[in-house]
Amino acid sequence: MITLGHYVTLSALLFIIGVAGVLTRRNAIVILMSIELMLNASNLAFVAFSRFHGLLEGQVISFFVIALAAAEATVGLAIVVAIFRKQGTIDLGHFKFLRG
Repeated sequence: MITLGHYVTLSALLFIIGVAGVLTRRNAIVILMSIELMLNASNLAFVAFSRFHGLLEGQVISFFVIALAAAEATVGLAIVVAIFRKQGTIDLGHFKFLRG
């Protein structure tokens, strides 16, 4: 039988993979996908805890996170396309304005 611990462990592993993708990759598309993976890991945890406790709040929060992820993907991809048209690359290591 699958318990709450299984869901939390899977959620933690997915979140760690997402963090590793954000920290190690330089491609903007891969970074956006890693952020999406982190958001989906948090959704899994919210839904698992919601189901375990018999409440609907976690599932409602999950819907808001999905809406946030859709908006993030739309805006993020628009920014990536605009940068690609101007710079010719989406490798974040080539941009001087991001280095601070």
